[in-house]
Amino acid sequence: MGDIQSGAQSALHEQILEALGGDIVCGRLAPGARVLSADLAARFGVSRSAVREVVRVLESMGLVEVRRKAGVEVLPASRWDSYSPRLIRWRLESPQRIAFLHSLGQLRSAVEPLAARLAAENASSAQRAALVQAVMGMVQTARDADDEPYLRHDIAFHSTLLAASGNPLLDGLAGVVEEVLRGRTRHALMPHQAEPLALRLHQEVAACIASGDGPGAERAMQSIVAEADAAIGAIGDPADD
Repeated sequence: MGDIQSGAQSALHEQILEALGGDIVCGRLAPGARVLSADLAARFGVSRSAVREVVRVLESMGLVEVRRKAGVEVLPASRWDSYSPRLIRWRLESPQRIAFLHSLGQLRSAVEPLAARLAAENASSAQRAALVQAVMGMVQTARDADDEPYLRHDIAFHSTLLAASGNPLLDGLAGVVEEVLRGRTRHALMPHQAEPLALRLHQEVAACIASGDGPGAERAMQSIVAEADAAIGAIGDPADD
């Protein structure tokens, strides 16, 4: 019984967190707006302690600040933890998702080519093999590139690449890249069939890393990021249709 109750409380916590976080990121709660814990408790039909737990999470992400005797204040985007995977997911659910994806593409263009070059120098034999395996999985599921199996292989490729760089700060961005890839699939911004060029470039990155060709891996990875950004622009946002 205790496990069931704990699970229900956890689900309710997530529901409230998703609702409030989404309201802030989408602008329904604008910067400077203040809400009282009592009002939030009444809105969701929960205790004030449950609201405080959610507010603590939002506060840790820089979305809100608790003002003594003045409620919970929504903070401007400049205060947000921009690299929080959950916050990235909320931003990709907002009307500004395409513009934000382009911003993430610019970040990836600075990070992933560097990671590819370093991976050619530092990757273990297991990581080199994992990259090849991920590419093979992408090729095998290429006719359903907008489905979960292809997504899993794509995430495995990029996560392994960042880890193989040997740089813990680059590896720490794996969650950011994963949310980008998941967001493209979740919001129908992936083609149904993978682009042959994208597959060939992933294969080239894996081959260059396997052979220790750092400059080649860097160039191919830069092309991957550029191709992904161009593909998003070409598809557009289905929500606008």
